[in-house]
Amino acid sequence: MMISKEISASPDSAQWQSINWKTVESHVLKLQMRIAKAIREGKHGKAKALQWILTHSHSAKLLAVKRASQNKGSKTPGIDGVIWNTDTRRMKAVNQLSRKAYQAKPLKRIYIPKKNGKLRPLGIPCMVDRALQALHLLALEPVSETLADPNSYGFRRNRSTADAIAQCFLCLSKKQSAQWVLEGDIKACFDKIGHQWLMNNIAVDKRMLEQWLKSGFMDKGLFYRTDEGTPQGGVISPTLMLITLARLEKRIKSTALKNGVRANFIGYADDFVVTCTSKDVLVSDIKPLIADFLAGRGLTLSEEKTHITHISRGFDFLGFNHRKYKGKLLIKPSKSNTLMFLSNLRELIKKHATTPVNDLIKLINPKRRGWSNYYRHCVAKQIFGYVGHKLFLALWHWAKRRHPTKSKTWIAMKYFINRQGQWQFHGWQKNMNIDCQFNLFQIAKVPIERHVKIRGAATPFEPQYQEYLAKRKTKRQCRNSWHELTLAAL
Repeated sequence: MMISKEISASPDSAQWQSINWKTVESHVLKLQMRIAKAIREGKHGKAKALQWILTHSHSAKLLAVKRASQNKGSKTPGIDGVIWNTDTRRMKAVNQLSRKAYQAKPLKRIYIPKKNGKLRPLGIPCMVDRALQALHLLALEPVSETLADPNSYGFRRNRSTADAIAQCFLCLSKKQSAQWVLEGDIKACFDKIGHQWLMNNIAVDKRMLEQWLKSGFMDKGLFYRTDEGTPQGGVISPTLMLITLARLEKRIKSTALKNGVRANFIGYADDFVVTCTSKDVLVSDIKPLIADFLAGRGLTLSEEKTHITHISRGFDFLGFNHRKYKGKLLIKPSKSNTLMFLSNLRELIKKHATTPVNDLIKLINPKRRGWSNYYRHCVAKQIFGYVGHKLFLALWHWAKRRHPTKSKTWIAMKYFINRQGQWQFHGWQKNMNIDCQFNLFQIAKVPIERHVKIRGAATPFEPQYQEYLAKRKTKRQCRNSWHELTLAAL
């Protein structure tokens, strides 16, 4: 207790707590807008000078340390075992961020499971490396937002998968819309981007970039060099990938126009779709163009995941199925994602066979809320009902296993309540010595509403879109608050 009191009372801790973050963010944003303006006007020398000012400013260093030390992964240390979990450490870290004599440490390699059962390698940088990447990201982001394709939605501010799906609807829903779709996937995108291309084309401090690209990684106590790719898990890696794929949409559309057809591009990270009115142009012109574009950056198309499909057969993109039924486009949750979600819930229920009811509900509810939030903008009402029914059966079997000698009526009265003809799983908890009901979240009652897509040209670093993005943010916050209140009542 003595130590914690000394830490909280230290000058560094008080200084961190007294920071006016709105003023800090405003100062950084002004510099970022000047960098974006210089890039739009082709003044790359001026942009580089402004980037230098930004990466050496105290305000930017404060934001970088805040991002590195207060995000979801901030409790996971790198190979040095250091984390910045106190205000004193964060303030000291701000004063230590410097490019002079900086040497990036190797990444800590971990593996996370993929959908196909394989493992995805992930690199965990040390805290100081994360903070310096976040610092230089503040200077690189205005460049990436200015250069990025209008219909690229992955790893960008104010954009989400819902925007990408809304753009798919706009490109495919009309009678005269394109009927052919190229589903594209880049093979091991993060792991294969060419270092030389990045060094030649990314507008960032070259010395720092080389440090991150060549840092290597530690796996089971052994050091491995990195001769290609960007570090997955690095703060700056998604933006490096975004710039690597910039201008692909423009090339696709110009190639389609030369052939007298229309084409549209919708991208999200390393996944993308290209819609076109002609299958021949997709096969003979656009697909080879994409392959050549990627080859110049050290990348290749994944043959097993890249297909050309007619819209009447449908295709999956970002967990949604897009298909026309008798000329009408319906976007639904994909079958594979729905079945995987149900499988995960069943495994969770089976794993907690002896868990108290309230604790089980606390484990299930966040998953159901998150899944329904993701799909609430598409034609998902029927799927929501199906998921709710299957979960009811899983919970019924869970209750029967707990009480094999009890009757069905007894089990139903103990664990389920009849609400307007629908049986709802529930528990009880004490609140101020009063029994309160603890209900399972009802996914079938989640309201469906259309998502309003962001304007393709809108970026946070252009003055003309500041008011538009501010209004959009306010509306989204109001809608989310209303949605949370609605979900809480279910």
